[in-house]
Amino acid sequence: MNFDSVFYAVIFSTDNAQKGHNERNGLNVAFGETQAYIMAFVISALAFATAAFFYRWVKRQPSENERVKEIGELIRQGANTFLRREYIILALFAGVMAVLILLFLPHPIWSGDYLANIGMAVSYLFGTALSALAGKIGIQVATIANVKSAEAAKHGIKPSFLTGFRGGAVMGMAVVGASLLGVTLVYLVTGDPSSVLGFSFGASSLALFAKAGGGIFTKTADISADLVGKVELGIPEDDPRNPAVIADNVGDNVGDVAGMGADLFDSNVASMAAALVMGLALGADYALMVFCYAAIGLLASVAGVLSARMGKSGNPTNALNSSTYVTTAVFGVLTALATWLFGFDWRIWGATAVGLSIGVIIGITSDFFTNDNKRPVRNVAKASESGPAFTILSGVSYGFLSVLPAIVGIAVSALAAYQLCAPLAPGNPVAGMFGISMAAVGMLSIVGMIVSNDAYGPIVDNARGLVEMGDLGEESLRVTDELDSAGNTVKAVTKGFAISAAGLTIISLLGAFMSEVNEAAGEIVLKSFDILNPVVFFGMLVGAAIPAVFSAMLMLGVDRNAQRMVREIHRQFKEIAGLREGKKGVSPEYDKCIHIATNGALRELIPAGLMSIIATLLVGFVGGVQAVGGFLAGNVISGLLLALFMSNSGGLWDNAKKYIEAGNGGGKGSGAHKAAVVGDTVGDPFKDTAGPSINTQVTVVSLVSSIMAGLFLHFNIFG
Repeated sequence: MNFDSVFYAVIFSTDNAQKGHNERNGLNVAFGETQAYIMAFVISALAFATAAFFYRWVKRQPSENERVKEIGELIRQGANTFLRREYIILALFAGVMAVLILLFLPHPIWSGDYLANIGMAVSYLFGTALSALAGKIGIQVATIANVKSAEAAKHGIKPSFLTGFRGGAVMGMAVVGASLLGVTLVYLVTGDPSSVLGFSFGASSLALFAKAGGGIFTKTADISADLVGKVELGIPEDDPRNPAVIADNVGDNVGDVAGMGADLFDSNVASMAAALVMGLALGADYALMVFCYAAIGLLASVAGVLSARMGKSGNPTNALNSSTYVTTAVFGVLTALATWLFGFDWRIWGATAVGLSIGVIIGITSDFFTNDNKRPVRNVAKASESGPAFTILSGVSYGFLSVLPAIVGIAVSALAAYQLCAPLAPGNPVAGMFGISMAAVGMLSIVGMIVSNDAYGPIVDNARGLVEMGDLGEESLRVTDELDSAGNTVKAVTKGFAISAAGLTIISLLGAFMSEVNEAAGEIVLKSFDILNPVVFFGMLVGAAIPAVFSAMLMLGVDRNAQRMVREIHRQFKEIAGLREGKKGVSPEYDKCIHIATNGALRELIPAGLMSIIATLLVGFVGGVQAVGGFLAGNVISGLLLALFMSNSGGLWDNAKKYIEAGNGGGKGSGAHKAAVVGDTVGDPFKDTAGPSINTQVTVVSLVSSIMAGLFLHFNIFG
């Protein structure tokens, strides 16, 4: 069995699955559509109930310090103002895209079957709306939990940790519950995998721009605050004298919370959409397995977040990791039980288990390269004693080394899943590709826990700033520093999960693209891509370049915006009498820096994402479907390498800085500390702007290719 003949029978299999939507077309199982839909709805409702419980629990925690509440309110207002302005721009973009989809996709509306066009346009808008809601929910709870976690730090690390984690878990449960509910509703109403792809494209396109805009905002403020505050003036990280300090904390919410929430919502939806397309090519029962396993993954995440506690060791990293392992174990056991109970094929369970296991291994390797208890971080901290050049050189080197385990893991999981599931349907090679799609579902099955861990990071980062600005004491600052360091490590792990799962998902979406081409042609016209074909090679080279150009555009946006903000900070320190000295009653003009970050991010958020979409369209209309196949292959390989490198190297530099700030290598204010701050400012747009955005960029161009497949087939120059 090999990839050359993949999708040979897709068009015919998909047609049969669609015509027999309520028939049993493959497995002889005791699990039907009604059970699948009920299971998805009930577990989604359970996730929403868990989110509501945690939200009320966080709100009940005490907050008595008026200064902390005042600063927290400034952060909340700044975050909501940015999100409102960003969503207005993105709503206009979504409206234009919906009109274009209505007119042209999946075929020109005047060709007769206008209901399919309406269904895809509505599904697209539904996807954008739920993706936006994911970001709004994250902002709502994070700007409450940050204040509560800061206050809880006065009573010790355990209550502060639990408040921060449960705040993140609200977002985790709500985001994943919404993604499962959304995919289920779209498929239940339409019974059409193309509409599910449209739903996924809506989620992905909004996530792409939201992550880019939020990432530019947060790193503009972070870099400016660090360079002027720590390097030039030698003042603490969250000193209230720094005009950029509120913008920095606002950025944690709009970038790391709202942006990453939309991103992981998109990743989960895309993996389910790809698996549904492959499952329907084999038979309706295989598609039902996707709902079953995804619902069990959400149930396992509920169990994981409810079990999260800090043990006797008082180590927050261990607490976060143990909850992830609990979720993984529960998922493995429950899916095995469902496989036995409903008569599913064990090879599909094996493919899912392979994906999840590889995801855990990738998480462990990410932890090794970014944890301040491990050698790479400490070696970079040691190198910083010799100056910033060595900080950069060592960090870049370890970042590149960190790519190998993840890339090999993705390759191994794809190969193993394909080989496991290829025998499911002898003579129908789509079975192997379905195995790869289920490996992606497995890797993202614990996405509820992943989102919870990811949102925890910016919440405790904000809490650390509130502790310092509210003058809650050195012990509270030590507690939140430890929580913040754990958040940075876990963020690197969760990003590794998300990026790696995207790699498997894109392989499946490449298959979905071939399926859409063959369906549009009405016959098998595309079975493989030959890289010796100059048209395919043309597409591959262009596709490989796009992630690099995309990253450069985002980081140049950060650079331009940060330079504006640095000038504003210098102006305030120069013109506001008594500000540098910390004279009582003298405050900086925080709103000026928030305004610079907001306007700059809104100006920069559209071009990079639009460039990726336009490049996909140009390659398709120039080289046809063969060129697009090469484009997608080059894009995913280059994108995975760059995303993993930037995510891990950025996390490594950040924790090397925190390791020195903890008193090692000379401590705060030393030459090593200033060198580490330079490394951290380089790593900030790596790990929080460009790196995680590439994940979404790769997904978006794959979905654009799939929904445009028919037009690329019929309208091209060299294809």
